[in-house]
Amino acid sequence: MSSTMTLTGRLTAAPDLRFSPSGVAVAAFTVVTSRRVKDQATGEWSDADTTYWDCKAFKQLAQNLVDSLDKGMEVIVVGRAVQESWEDKQTGQKRSKIAVRVDAIGPSLRSATARVEKTGGSGQGRQAYQEARAASSREGREDPWATSGAAAEASAGWSEEPPF
Repeated sequence: MSSTMTLTGRLTAAPDLRFSPSGVAVAAFTVVTSRRVKDQATGEWSDADTTYWDCKAFKQLAQNLVDSLDKGMEVIVVGRAVQESWEDKQTGQKRSKIAVRVDAIGPSLRSATARVEKTGGSGQGRQAYQEARAASSREGREDPWATSGAAAEASAGWSEEPPF
C-alpha cells in the first residue's frame, strides 16, 4: 500500500484521453516539479530538483481533467505512487517505473482563476462522454455569452424587474 502524495507543478503537455477496451476513460499526462533556489553569490534564481512525474487518472476524473486543464497550467495533484512493470517488446527485458495514480487534480489558484461547473458524472464511458460534449457544444455552454440576456433571465428564474 502506498502513501498519499501531493505534487504542485506544471503540465508538460495537454492530457491525453484514451479509452480502455471496456470503455473506461484513462487520461495520461506528465507534471514537472521543481523548486526555485537563489544563488547567493550572483543573486539569480534557478530551478533545482526538477522531476517529471508520469500520471494517470481514470473514469470521470479523467474526462473532467481533459476538459479543464491544458499544457503549461500549474496544477495540484493528489495521488498514490505505484510501480508499473512491463516487458520491453523489442528487447524482452523487464522494465519498471514509478508513476502517480491520481485521486484528485485541479488548477493552482496561485497564478490563475478557475470557474467550477458540476458535471453529471454518468460514468458511462466513451459514448456518454462524447454525447455530453456534443450536447454542451450544441447548447452553447462553451461560450458563456452565447445566451441572450432575456433567455438567461428566464432560464435562471430571475428578472431585473423589481418585485413590487
